[in-house]
Amino acid sequence: MNIILLGAPGAGKGTQAVALVNAKGLVHVASGDLFRDNLSRNTELGQTAKTYMDKGELVPDDVTVKMVLERIGRPDCADGFLLDGFPRTIPQAEALDKALASESKAIDNAISVAVPNEELIKRLSGRWICRNCQAPFHMVDAPPKEAGKCDHCGGELYQRDDDNETTVRNRLDVYSKQTAPLIDYYRGQGKLLEVNGNQPVEAVTKEMLAALA
Repeated sequence: MNIILLGAPGAGKGTQAVALVNAKGLVHVASGDLFRDNLSRNTELGQTAKTYMDKGELVPDDVTVKMVLERIGRPDCADGFLLDGFPRTIPQAEALDKALASESKAIDNAISVAVPNEELIKRLSGRWICRNCQAPFHMVDAPPKEAGKCDHCGGELYQRDDDNETTVRNRLDVYSKQTAPLIDYYRGQGKLLEVNGNQPVEAVTKEMLAALA
């Protein structure tokens, strides 16, 4: 079973990816991990990607696709994989489909974790981190006992730049323009499974597994 996991920032993809991987015996292939792995091993693809990253430019789709194909071509992915963070655009999805088809493989399902924008903003803009021990807190769902102080070490809590509301709205806008069209792309292929991500974590996992059954 080869699966793609889709969802906006804050939708809980990371948590659900772990649950799916464990339940279905899949290999978790996260695009961010692929870049770090290729850079740390100084592979040819890693060196190519670095030339773009050093200039502050986006890594071309063909380089990213090659990294993904190299990873899912390893023996541990023979029984299935879960792609997380890739594809992000229609051209990437088309390139992935073409490359998989050349190896007699295909994506079986794309799971979309749907959460209303206002809920995503609440989740992301409410997140604060301990400057000392990096423990996460949430001003609505998991606030500290004392405002501005970490429950664990007493360190100062701060909000990352990409977690303030203005930045969060911009991130969601980018997702809506670039990545959300993938929902229609996979729906058109009859591969889309939509799951309500605006419910407790366990309920989301249960709905996902039921949809895949």
